[in-house]
Amino acid sequence: MTPAGKVLRAARKSSRRQDYSSSTKRALLDNATQLFTDKGYSGTSLDEVVAAARVTKGALYHHFPSKLSLFESVFMQCQEDCKKQIERSLRQSKDPWERARIGLRTFLDVCQQPTFRRICIQEGPVALGHEHWHAAEKEFSFGLVVNIVEDLLKDMGGTDELTETFAHIFYGAMQSAGNYVADAEDSEEASDRVQTVISAILAGLRLLPTVDVAGTTADAAAV
Repeated sequence: MTPAGKVLRAARKSSRRQDYSSSTKRALLDNATQLFTDKGYSGTSLDEVVAAARVTKGALYHHFPSKLSLFESVFMQCQEDCKKQIERSLRQSKDPWERARIGLRTFLDVCQQPTFRRICIQEGPVALGHEHWHAAEKEFSFGLVVNIVEDLLKDMGGTDELTETFAHIFYGAMQSAGNYVADAEDSEEASDRVQTVISAILAGLRLLPTVDVAGTTADAAAV
């Protein structure tokens, strides 16, 4: 075999190994996601995961050194999927107020999905610890909130200095709303109620005069 042929053969073997490794990891994540959704973190064993994925324990440990690292990867994938759903929905409108309502509605829809509700809202804080869970969740969603708030403030004639303050307040409200909807006996009804309340708040904000850095309105400062 020529040197070029040997190189090509080695490249093909490497590509097949990479494809197998990728498909193995995907199978582990997919099956772990289903098991964590159905049985929770503590109720799921690694033996169940490898049996469902039809791989060996060694293959699992090659990708994930522990059950916690596997759960964290599942959690991160769920958060990424949520972020992508919201980003897609926001493309429906360029109006900042409508985008805020669309983003909220999509987020609440995601909170009603069994996988996101169980893994990200119910199991995440327990398995990862509240501090790590909060930081991981914020990594995915806070940037979206900041972008929405920036557009709202710009439309209101507000200042950039208030963006972070508004963003933290709205982010906290979204977290509370998500928990409320996820824990509700009738999640659809709870979602409708949240959207009604947030829409009323947004409508009130839209009627405000320009807000300055000190948090007072232009009209109030003039009195």
